[in-house]
Amino acid sequence: MSTILFDAIRKGEDKKVKELLQEHPKWINEKDARGSTPLLLACYYGLEDISKIIIEYNPNIDAQDASGNTALMGVCFKGHTNIAKLLIDNGANVNVTNFNGATALIYAATFAKKDIVKLLLENGADTTIKDDRGNTAMDHAQMQEAQPIIELLESKK
Repeated sequence: MSTILFDAIRKGEDKKVKELLQEHPKWINEKDARGSTPLLLACYYGLEDISKIIIEYNPNIDAQDASGNTALMGVCFKGHTNIAKLLIDNGANVNVTNFNGATALIYAATFAKKDIVKLLLENGADTTIKDDRGNTAMDHAQMQEAQPIIELLESKK
């Protein structure tokens, strides 16, 4: 039952996660009640070591939860720059949109995560994508009065 894998991730039990995935590699893309995969959950909680273990099992890196959010979107919201880099280095698509049209860049701009905005821009994030309300990352940065983010986004025009 894959729920024990999700419990081990929530508890930060690196060794148990590795053992469970060795025994049950098919659990790598299972989803919990909220639609999160093991990778989504580990990334959202900022568990870099567990995220690395999970990535070794070749998960769907762009899997989406029940709201359409990816692991990369989760770390952009939370501000886990190292995990954002890990995901991008392992093929995460920086321009996936969730069910509201938001991207990782929109989240990073909205929550003023400057280092992540920079990382996303360096890896091809599209600044022209609009969410369902018609707002780009720049629009969100301006709404938040996040001047350092605005400057970064302006430098990519």
